Amino acid sequence: MKVNQATHPVGMMCRLLGVSRSGYYAWLDRPMCARKREDLALTGKIAAIHRFSRETYGAPMVHAELADAHDIHVGCKRVARLMRAAGLRGATLRKFVVTTERGAQASPVADLVERRFYAERPNRLWVADATYIPTWSGFLYLAVVLDVFSRKVVGWAMETTLRTELMLAAIEMAITMRQPRTGLIHHSDHGSQYTSYAFGKRCQEAGVMPSMGTVGDAYDNAMAESFFATLEREVLSRRRFKSQAEAKMALFDWLEGWYNPHRRHSALGRRSPVNFERLVLARDVA
Repeated sequence: MKVNQATHPVGMMCRLLGVSRSGYYAWLDRPMCARKREDLALTGKIAAIHRFSRETYGAPMVHAELADAHDIHVGCKRVARLMRAAGLRGATLRKFVVTTERGAQASPVADLVERRFYAERPNRLWVADATYIPTWSGFLYLAVVLDVFSRKVVGWAMETTLRTELMLAAIEMAITMRQPRTGLIHHSDHGSQYTSYAFGKRCQEAGVMPSMGTVGDAYDNAMAESFFATLEREVLSRRRFKSQAEAKMALFDWLEGWYNPHRRHSALGRRSPVNFERLVLARDVA
């Protein structure tokens, strides 16, 4: 009634809704209860966090951000209720699976992981894969290397063609940035780029042990597939790129400006990859 009183007479609305005129005006003069005021203030905080997350966080992640970054401790169900009332939703999950085929001349490589995507320390196990990003001017290809310990993207590269040089650039970045010790496992699928002589030689030079899952089985590289599902959910399904240069800028911003430093993971205690590694390092120093 309050919203529509400028266009409809109050008396008519009271008759239609079965409400007394005096009761309506008494409600107008009644002060807002403390709980309602708290909900309004909390909704403002929630909306700000939702914008900060690029409109991707659902209630559990918003709840974690409220506690960690704002020292606001409320129930997750309350956060979910206020998000529904404000029309705020997290990014929805879409199935996104990419498979590759082994090169005809590829030598078989053992599966050293066997779907056990777990590492006790950084730089013990990396997983790698590549995907394509459609643009109006053709495909852009993205290759990534993830550290299983923290889910951090430690190496990435983008090119307009899917060649061995793309995967070499991604692992070269990872090796340069992380300086791993000998014995690190690099797990991928049987794509011809990963089974190439040049890629195998670079792994041997760096003391990296190649590992590959079953041909054509996305679950044997499930962590990399999960990462690309997140990319699809939070970036690719929400916008279309006019050019490959525009896609490169968006992917760089998401990888280095959001995913690594800020995006929370339920598997990491709702911490970002960078903050998770910092926490572990601080514990080791202590």
